[in-house]
Amino acid sequence: MNYIELLPDSARYDEIITIHKEKQKWINQDKKGFLRYRTPCEILQKFPATTVDCSGDAVTIGKPNEVSHTEQKQIDSALRDFIPWRKGPFSVFGTDIDTEWQSQRKWQRLLPKLPDLKGKVVADIGCSNGYYMFRMLPYKPELVIGFEPSVQHYYCFKGLNGMARQEKLHIDLLGVEHLPLFPECFDVLFLMGIIYHRSSPVDTLRDVFASLASGGTLVLESQAIPGASPTALFPEKTYAKVPGTYFVPTGKCLQNWLSRAGFSDIELFCQHPMSSTEQRRTDWMQFESYSDFLDPKDSTKTVEGYPAPDRVFIIARKKR
Repeated sequence: MNYIELLPDSARYDEIITIHKEKQKWINQDKKGFLRYRTPCEILQKFPATTVDCSGDAVTIGKPNEVSHTEQKQIDSALRDFIPWRKGPFSVFGTDIDTEWQSQRKWQRLLPKLPDLKGKVVADIGCSNGYYMFRMLPYKPELVIGFEPSVQHYYCFKGLNGMARQEKLHIDLLGVEHLPLFPECFDVLFLMGIIYHRSSPVDTLRDVFASLASGGTLVLESQAIPGASPTALFPEKTYAKVPGTYFVPTGKCLQNWLSRAGFSDIELFCQHPMSSTEQRRTDWMQFESYSDFLDPKDSTKTVEGYPAPDRVFIIARKKR
């Protein structure tokens, strides 16, 4: 976990190291649930890529001519062990991974307001397989730390970066609840697709605020309901078939949460309806996807009868 050497003195080093060791002990068990993803990760790490290009829609790691036909088949097989692939696309030694989300569209919406990342310490909370972390590389951050508690996503990123070998990118088995270990550590923090899964969203945003350095920037993306009033939907059990969804706010409500948490210069710069052209089944994600979450007779509502979701993008700052 050599990323810790690049954190400011405000980080709670001893506690971070203790939790890291506990997580590594847990994940290194020789049980099926861990070996299922550790084994393909270790296979992928045997193939360092000469070509790494993170500037296009698909993160490209390796070209087909960098490996033999037999090796390419090994790589393809190992990549398929990580199905379902949620975030992407990726192209890995000639294997094109068409993920459930066309994540390049979200990245394109962020670009007009992307903070300066050059030389900055950045956190991506709930980073999944690291797609957005790879997309940050052309902007020359000093360090990007991905917080990701999922074993599947953790090993998928470790496998991908084992081939890409990008020393600025790191991942740890942490969740948003571990942010208090990183007071005033991050210049930029990405919190995308997380806040509506928190039972106390304002408390979470206060933790985010505390983890930002003076003058730091939060890039927040969230599921939302349409409307101009400062309200939030609290679903009875699920929202669009997703359990663990608590408050689904309007954009105005989310802005008010941020203000209550201490943020300033709060700007909602994009809001759009979700769509099955952006989140859908593919050969790399063969389970239910967005179209299955809507009322088949009325696409403006979820299967539960709630308003169908928008996505909102907000940038906010911590004053110096």
